[in-house]
Amino acid sequence: MLFRRLAIAAAALAAATGLAPAAMAQTGDPSFNLVNRSSRVIYEAYASPSSDSNWGADRLGQNVIPAGRSFVIRLPQGECIYDVRVVYDRQGGPAEERRNINLCNLTELAFDGRGQQQGGPPQQQAPQQPQARPGQGQQGNPSFNLVNQGQQPVMEVYASLATDQNWGPDRLGNDTVAPGAVYAIRLPEGDCMYDMRFVYQNGQSQERRGVNLCEVTNVVLPLQQ
Repeated sequence: MLFRRLAIAAAALAAATGLAPAAMAQTGDPSFNLVNRSSRVIYEAYASPSSDSNWGADRLGQNVIPAGRSFVIRLPQGECIYDVRVVYDRQGGPAEERRNINLCNLTELAFDGRGQQQGGPPQQQAPQQPQARPGQGQQGNPSFNLVNQGQQPVMEVYASLATDQNWGPDRLGNDTVAPGAVYAIRLPEGDCMYDMRFVYQNGQSQERRGVNLCEVTNVVLPLQQ
């Protein structure tokens, strides 16, 4: 009886302070059915909490989602607000993203290809064109696919705004990119002009500065000099 009274009192206090509804809104089961309503094959799918700084592992593993088919994405219970990214075709093809989605409030998420970032064949860097001064350029989505066509694993990746004075965190975290692999580098929407630095297993590194990443779908390594 005493325990019951304490539980009721705790629930009343949470409701009075507004904590109970907020907690319920932020936790649940974010698993969902990914539906491919485009005319292309989805080869990669990423889903990570919006608070994370990278996309993490491909949720499809060895699977693909043909046009008109679906695939259940299993996610751990808890956080609900996610960003989701799909990649069409092979070797880092065009990608499409949805951000800040409350997955606990839905059971199905469909992609139709209409919002994809056009890519085509892998390219080394943005097309040469007149660039605005750093900080005054285009706004958009600078996320890109890192395609490692070299012989060395990529151990570290840095991408920072061209206006920044330092490289910031390693975008791979604890991950590496093996030869022949494709890794989605997630960057916040906004400014497009970035400097990039890549560190290989043998200790060598390459840099590319002043790249308009909003115009790039794939960055292919090793960079051509």
